[in-house]
Amino acid sequence: MEKDQNIESEKKNINQENAENNKLKDNKEIKEQKTLTPDEKIKELEDKLTRTFAEMENQRRRYEKEKDEAFEYGGFSFARETLNLTDNLERAKESLKNDESLKNSESLKKTLEHLEIIHKDVLSIFKKNNIEPITSINKKLDPNYHQAMMEIEDDKNEPGTIVQEIQKGFTMKDRLLRPALVAVSKKTEKKETNKEEDKKDKENKEKKSEINAK
Repeated sequence: MEKDQNIESEKKNINQENAENNKLKDNKEIKEQKTLTPDEKIKELEDKLTRTFAEMENQRRRYEKEKDEAFEYGGFSFARETLNLTDNLERAKESLKNDESLKNSESLKKTLEHLEIIHKDVLSIFKKNNIEPITSINKKLDPNYHQAMMEIEDDKNEPGTIVQEIQKGFTMKDRLLRPALVAVSKKTEKKETNKEEDKKDKENKEKKSEINAK
């Protein structure tokens, strides 16, 4: 019983000390506030208002930017997925063209015509939604729009010129939707001959011909 009383007494003392500390803290803050002159208080309030308005303006700008981007590029992911449709149409046409059993047949001709109409319709829909194909062939490789997959020996074009398009790339407004996969030209590799060895071979042949002449 006496032990419980001591515990209660200690709790009261601790609570009393905390109350006194809080009171001293409040008195200190009040004292500090009282030391500010009216002009200083006005300046402090002006600073707080300026920071508040600046933060509100920054939030408004962020909101406007996010809203504009959502409106402009809301279908970006959907457009990228839709590109698979054009890829499959191209693959279907190539597959039919390479089918020996269908070559030069009337059915092949009609099927390719229908696929071409569908392909043109898809590209037309893309264009209406600001999705444009990237021009690649005979252009210099641009890392912003092209991705080089291989090099092809070609002395007719400057090195780094796109000579083959593996997969067509697209842009949506000012953004890259998908890079074009391409092959670029490079100079033909020529085996370097050892001039000293050629010279020695030539001298040896001359000596042999002189010996034979004697």
